[in-house]
Amino acid sequence: MKHKFTIAGILSLFVFLLFSVSTFANKTTVKVIAPEKAEKGTEITIKIEVTHMGNTKGHYTDWVLVKVNGEEYKKWEYSKENLPETQNFTLEFKIKAESNLEIVVEGNCNKHGSKGEDKVTVVVE
Repeated sequence: MKHKFTIAGILSLFVFLLFSVSTFANKTTVKVIAPEKAEKGTEITIKIEVTHMGNTKGHYTDWVLVKVNGEEYKKWEYSKENLPETQNFTLEFKIKAESNLEIVVEGNCNKHGSKGEDKVTVVVE
């Protein structure tokens, strides 16, 4: 009788852990930080806050992509040999503001994908 309860307990624990892994699994999240306005011809700094629980050799943010006005502008790529510094990190780049800028950023987890894009518009005056 004890043997049946032990097997049932182990199976229950296994099923619980199997389903709870997807609860703890997270996708890469990005947030773009940029000025709302810029003077024409000036260089502005754009920051990207990247969040992903557990950048390890098996589970990590594998890329962060920036599009400006619909075209790919910059891409950071990571691998198990070249991991992001920490779980939460900031990327930064500079761009010259000649006209309004629509900046769209997305990050991706090698196992779970992306939480989606973040987008900002910089009005150039």
